[in-house]
Amino acid sequence: MDNVDVFYSLWAGAMVFGMQCGFAMLCAGSLRQKNAKNIMLQNILDACGGAIGFFICGYAFAFGTGGSFIGSTEGYFALSGLVDGTDYIDFFFQFAFAASAATIVAGTIAERCKMAAYFCYALALTAFVYPVVAHAIWNGDGFLSTSSDDPFRGVGMIDFAGSGVVHMTGGMCALIGAIILGPRIGRFHDSNGNLLDEPATFQPHSVALQCLGTFILWFGWYGFNAGSTLGISGDNDGHIAALAAVNTTLSGAAAAVSAMFLDSLFGYIYEGEVQYDLTMAMNGGLAGLVGVTGSCAVIEPWAGLIIGIVSGFIYCLGSGLLIKLKIDDSVDGVPVHLFAGMWGCIATGIFAEPVRTRIAYGETINHFGWFYSWGNGSGDANLLLAEICGILFIVGWTCVTMVPFFSILNFLGFFRTTPLEEIAGMDVSRHKGSAYDYSEPDKEAIDALETSRSQHKQQHDLDSSGRNPQNDNIEPLINRDV
Repeated sequence: MDNVDVFYSLWAGAMVFGMQCGFAMLCAGSLRQKNAKNIMLQNILDACGGAIGFFICGYAFAFGTGGSFIGSTEGYFALSGLVDGTDYIDFFFQFAFAASAATIVAGTIAERCKMAAYFCYALALTAFVYPVVAHAIWNGDGFLSTSSDDPFRGVGMIDFAGSGVVHMTGGMCALIGAIILGPRIGRFHDSNGNLLDEPATFQPHSVALQCLGTFILWFGWYGFNAGSTLGISGDNDGHIAALAAVNTTLSGAAAAVSAMFLDSLFGYIYEGEVQYDLTMAMNGGLAGLVGVTGSCAVIEPWAGLIIGIVSGFIYCLGSGLLIKLKIDDSVDGVPVHLFAGMWGCIATGIFAEPVRTRIAYGETINHFGWFYSWGNGSGDANLLLAEICGILFIVGWTCVTMVPFFSILNFLGFFRTTPLEEIAGMDVSRHKGSAYDYSEPDKEAIDALETSRSQHKQQHDLDSSGRNPQNDNIEPLINRDV
């Protein structure tokens, strides 16, 4: 890796890290205003906890050598053996991905989770849970890696930028956390514990922040997907990065439209009126970006469009499914990241095109998307099978680790805040006051200003004594404050 590649990874990693701002704005806008400080602090702690956990042991577990399940290279722990820019930039780029996986959980369990518990979670995910998944799929020693000496099913799991590794891992942790933590007060039950006829809807306090966060995330996704070439100086790096950017664009756009269309269609069928939901469009677009992340470098653009359309449908249906199951996801992070991430892995096994797959992964790849195998009269579904096994591994691993983790926190009373604090709002309860200033202007000052303006209309010039009549209204206020 030369200096050009180092700079490229630095640029891409910075874009991915900038997605933390997008997550913060999206989550803050999606929640009630009484919890704005709380969710933004959680997003900051994602970055902080992610950096610390990944530095201490996460990077070594993920990208160290020595095992098919977990890495153990001594020099990778606390970066003790790293000596040049190539090593350091790899850590930085991979840290940004680990932090992205961690922050997915923040919005889902927002408005009722204790801050200390959340920081512990961010450390655990980036130090151990996520690194094992990354090692299995992205490390050459991993048992699901495409670059393994003996790839699973002869091909391994293709997950170019992390539909499974990043988004499914974070989304599955979010689902587990939401189930164990329970719904927000008043979401599905009334004050007496009786089930509501219709779930309560907690309106987002700032659609503008939601939209800003969505666009920041979309922008950062170009670093996420195109930057996963890990360089730009190779013969095919530019081709791969450009294709990834095109497919990222098409899938995100198609999913935003398809999610809003399906939601509007349901509204027309059940209510007889067509309405267009901005939140559906925004979250649908994000689902499309998640869905194409794993395959963006190995599919044709038309396939990117199809993946996006299906991702939008999956998000819309998945959001409704969580409500049916009485699982409270404050920002719909589970359908966006877990469900669309699953579809992204499956879509890779269906649409991975032979020529593009070999450009991205090398000439040794001999198994491709089932769509192309079927079209050539072959029943070769080895890649699709590898993708499905990868999905099962990610779900199983996160359940094995995070179910006990969250359950212990919950049993010890460290996970959920008290009902009174939740009702009052986390900002007032735990963060020294509201994120917004609700104080009204000084009434006497306003009255004096109105009187002054009234006098100014009647008299534009100074009176004969040279006195300014506005001073008559200001002096009592000054004397009062003194």
